[in-house]
Amino acid sequence: MKGKTIGFIGFGLIGGDIARCIRKNAEDTRIIAYNNRYPQVKPGLAMALEDEVLNALEPDFNGAFRECDIIFLCAPVIVNIQYLRQLKDIMKPGCILTDVGSVKGNIHKAVEEIGLTHNFIGGHPMAGTEKTGYENSNDHMLNNAFYLLTPTKDTPPSAIETMKEITAMCGSKTMVLTPEEHDIAAAAISHVPHILSYSLVNTVHDHDNEQQYMKQFAAGGFRDMTRIAASSPEMWQNIVLANKTAVLTFLSQYQVVLEEFKQMLIMGDEEGLLEFFQRSKEYRDTFTF
Repeated sequence: MKGKTIGFIGFGLIGGDIARCIRKNAEDTRIIAYNNRYPQVKPGLAMALEDEVLNALEPDFNGAFRECDIIFLCAPVIVNIQYLRQLKDIMKPGCILTDVGSVKGNIHKAVEEIGLTHNFIGGHPMAGTEKTGYENSNDHMLNNAFYLLTPTKDTPPSAIETMKEITAMCGSKTMVLTPEEHDIAAAAISHVPHILSYSLVNTVHDHDNEQQYMKQFAAGGFRDMTRIAASSPEMWQNIVLANKTAVLTFLSQYQVVLEEFKQMLIMGDEEGLLEFFQRSKEYRDTFTF
């Protein structure tokens, strides 16, 4: 990483985490970020400059972004795609273009259409919180988290190794997947759980009484299941639309399970209900977080 210039387009929680890790482990790296509200400066960008995580802000792509060795796309998943054509015209040969979005199929399709398959390698750090913004980032959030990489058929091996070097700086566990494998897994263990969390909150909101007993009595179980419903609505609108096919598939599978449970409850199937809970508990007990 010595002497490299790294650019960030979008600089919130995850971008801030990655930049902090790079700065901590490769102090001589030049890190810049795109200021899309020039001449105004977002508070998070100003804070990152003050922290010396960022070296400079760039008002457009015609300056220092032309010198970047690596560019991270950290905007919402649909917005990231909109930057691809602009970047194709300014990136130097060999520049690695990566993203941190939780959907891979759509950006890989766009990369192929635009002709950036030699530069692009998808990325997804499997970590975060319901909070957003650089001010909530740190240099240890990605530690022991999976950082998933989805190279194209043309991604140079050297680019994969460079990305593994960065994920190692973050203390992450790296895995290489296809975009399809990534999106199915993400729908199952991230996207649909967020939908269920939001749905539970909305259901309680819509069916609480005037005294708001449900809201008042909500405790640990409800808190744990609905923490992620405090995430950015705009971000999740982007994600579910971008991963529509995989999300719909897993939602349908989940609806089948709910209907089976409903029928067991209607029939008073004691053995079936017990087996349902036991099977889930046994599998959940094998997880290591």
